[in-house]
Amino acid sequence: MKTIKVLFTVAIIAIASTSFAAAVRNEEAPAKQTIMLALLLDTSNSMDGLIDQAKSQLWKIVNELANARCDDSSRPSIKIALYEYGNSGLPATLGYIRQVSALTSDLDLISEKLFALRTNGGDEYCGQVIKTSLNELEWSASGADLKMIFIAGNEPFTQGEVSYRTACSLAKEKDVVINTIFCGPYSEGVATDWKNGAIVGGGSYMSIEQDRKTVYVHTPYDDKIDALNNKLNDTYVYYGVSGASKKANQADQDSNAASLAQENKVERTVAKSKAAYSNSNWDLVDASKGDGKVIEEAKESELPKEMKGMNIQQRKDYVALKSKDRASIQKEIQDLSVQRQQYIDANTSQAEKDAMLDGALMKSIKQTAKSKNLNWQK
Repeated sequence: MKTIKVLFTVAIIAIASTSFAAAVRNEEAPAKQTIMLALLLDTSNSMDGLIDQAKSQLWKIVNELANARCDDSSRPSIKIALYEYGNSGLPATLGYIRQVSALTSDLDLISEKLFALRTNGGDEYCGQVIKTSLNELEWSASGADLKMIFIAGNEPFTQGEVSYRTACSLAKEKDVVINTIFCGPYSEGVATDWKNGAIVGGGSYMSIEQDRKTVYVHTPYDDKIDALNNKLNDTYVYYGVSGASKKANQADQDSNAASLAQENKVERTVAKSKAAYSNSNWDLVDASKGDGKVIEEAKESELPKEMKGMNIQQRKDYVALKSKDRASIQKEIQDLSVQRQQYIDANTSQAEKDAMLDGALMKSIKQTAKSKNLNWQK
């Protein structure tokens, strides 16, 4: 009997030790990191140039973010939120502020909302829009995640009833870094407290030339990448109630990007070849990577006509073929994009990069990301 008790005690200790070790391993190996960015854009009358820059540089920013690596060389997930403020078409009772999109990994949605923005004169309450975004958005509680707000505008940072100091104190509680982008001369932004806002918020102060047009560098690789875009789109297999409309929106955002310049559409195509561009909420290829059952459980009425009447195995084979095709096309796009970027870098000065919205954002992001062990090493 004594022997049995001893063996039982040893077994309990072993189980407890194993559980403790597993818990320690889980703490030492945090879940995949996430980069969370909230863009707060002034949409008053004078801000057309800022909105145009945001439209034309969204996919350049996404491409840069998609190149980030965690300590274990994996890629972080990316979520972006969008707010507009200072627009007199918005309710005064809400401080002329509107959440355009919550934090989301649906990059086509961000593009759609961005292209729908329209400017209109109003009062710009920086402290209030910062506080609103901090309270409304679902910020991660993980200390490993990079959480940043970028607020851009050209009126004094001190306007409104909510002090930017109060808003920045709330940001620190949530481990969110506040970065300010003044659209105008650097010295004017300093004089109107934009720089001080960044200092209090623990971030960076930048100034950009808001009315400066994006300079596109055409490369010998653009036509080839553009041609691959249609082939890439053909690998998306929609499902679900909103699947067909999401698939249509993918093409719409291709058109929006192309409306600015072919080079901008090419930038978007490059982004679509990377892991950050994931559409598991409507595409069976992306969805099945995380849950193979989604292919079986998808309602036939919510599938494209090519899949009508297929049995389960035929569905799986069809999705597997599309997945294989996509991987091949994405690889080809990525190989071309490396050569394309080398060509652009050789034909763009650092001064030109820093004067634009995307250059200002990425410079700040990379600097802050070091504290989260994120890097952009090749």
